[in-house]
Amino acid sequence: MRGWSSTPRLVGYIVLCFGYSLEYLGRDAFIDEFYLIESHRGRGWGRKTLEFVRAQAQLQNVRAIHLEVVRRNTAAREFYRKLGFKDHDHYMMTLRLPDPQPE
Repeated sequence: MRGWSSTPRLVGYIVLCFGYSLEYLGRDAFIDEFYLIESHRGRGWGRKTLEFVRAQAQLQNVRAIHLEVVRRNTAAREFYRKLGFKDHDHYMMTLRLPDPQPE
């Protein structure tokens, strides 16, 4: 087949970071990064990836998965809503700290 290769090709990545939340009464996780190359968006890859992440998180006793999405990215917001993510009346706020000083 033309254009087909037996070598696996990276089409995206996801980064899940673990923490602990008093609000959610246990271990939680934050999707810090999730990226799919444009040619693979809208084809079910994102949904399958998040289903896998959810299943793996449950095996790790995670009580909640959080993520951050740019407000103007309506397509991403709608995608996450369809997968069960909810908006909250919270704003994510960040305080960047300076790099540690060398000793």
